[in-house]
Amino acid sequence: MKLPGSRLLYAFALLASAALHAEERGSFPGIEKLMTPQEFQATGLHKLTPAEREALDRFLVRYTAEDSQVLFNNDEEVKKAVDEQVITSIILPPFSGWSGDTVFRLQNGQVWQQRQGGNYPYRGSNPEVRISKNFMGFYRMELTENGKAVAVKRLK
Repeated sequence: MKLPGSRLLYAFALLASAALHAEERGSFPGIEKLMTPQEFQATGLHKLTPAEREALDRFLVRYTAEDSQVLFNNDEEVKKAVDEQVITSIILPPFSGWSGDTVFRLQNGQVWQQRQGGNYPYRGSNPEVRISKNFMGFYRMELTENGKAVAVKRLK
């Protein structure tokens, strides 16, 4: 059975994922900072009052913590849409982690760069990665070996 509005739910699930990762860094930056100015305008969110945006931000944090994983686990359309957005490859050596603006050269020929601060020293032996894109166009690279992730942007 296809759920009405499941594409919208998928979009909120991806946005909520971004909210969760922001929350893991210590604070949720708010919907406005998660989007480009063009996306913020195109969605009409700029028309909301500050109180309405704050209410939306609270919803996203709650949704992330309570509902998004349930949606991902139970909605086949959401799972399919997420799978279509995933790139898998292996980081070419030398690779010892990331530290701010690290460039990642992948076996598939793509080149990615860390787009947010953060450090992670890698001591593993299998730098296989999954790169996924959310509906806002932001990418996240995750080491499949241990689940550590970093926000990235594609250079090539």
